[in-house]
Amino acid sequence: MTEARVKAKVKVGVLISGRGSNMLALIEAAQAGGYPAEISAVISNRPGAAGLQVASDAGVFAMAIDHALFGKDREGHERAMDAVLRDRGVEALALAGFMRVLSPWFVQAWAGRMINIHPSLLPAYPGLNTHARALEAGETEAGCTVHEVTLGVDEGPVLGQARVPVLKGDDADRLAARVLEAEHRLYPAALAEFCARFRQ
Repeated sequence: MTEARVKAKVKVGVLISGRGSNMLALIEAAQAGGYPAEISAVISNRPGAAGLQVASDAGVFAMAIDHALFGKDREGHERAMDAVLRDRGVEALALAGFMRVLSPWFVQAWAGRMINIHPSLLPAYPGLNTHARALEAGETEAGCTVHEVTLGVDEGPVLGQARVPVLKGDDADRLAARVLEAEHRLYPAALAEFCARFRQ
């Protein structure tokens, strides 16, 4: 095996639903020569997602596959995404604000190759409204977690965490903004470690 093949970057697809700030952090990190991954496709389930233009402006293939067109056929929507990802040669997936619960079919199809970032210190506060729930509970710190995606929502093996102190006077929006800054640092680092496995 040639040295070039050994060091080939892992092709990563990113799934988004909105502005794609974590997606952009991954794209920017992947532009470094020594980074083990390249972002080769961005797919949104929402045609109006601002992140699609962000990705396109960065020179990354981006497209919407509108889940609404598939009605209640969740797997049909995911099979359409899967076909595009495989056509683009994607080897691993990063969820970045993808606001859909994935079906068992999709999770199993990408088992061991899909990660997500969640705005809490899992296993605390899985699901939605994490910052408000942390504040209501009187937590002194919050944070974010990168984990592998498994059949249980926000239950996969933890790959990395970043901790953020809860400050006096915090509300959910202020805390969310500081946690998001930590996400932008943690996710690229965790994706790099995750993708390094594919080239060992």
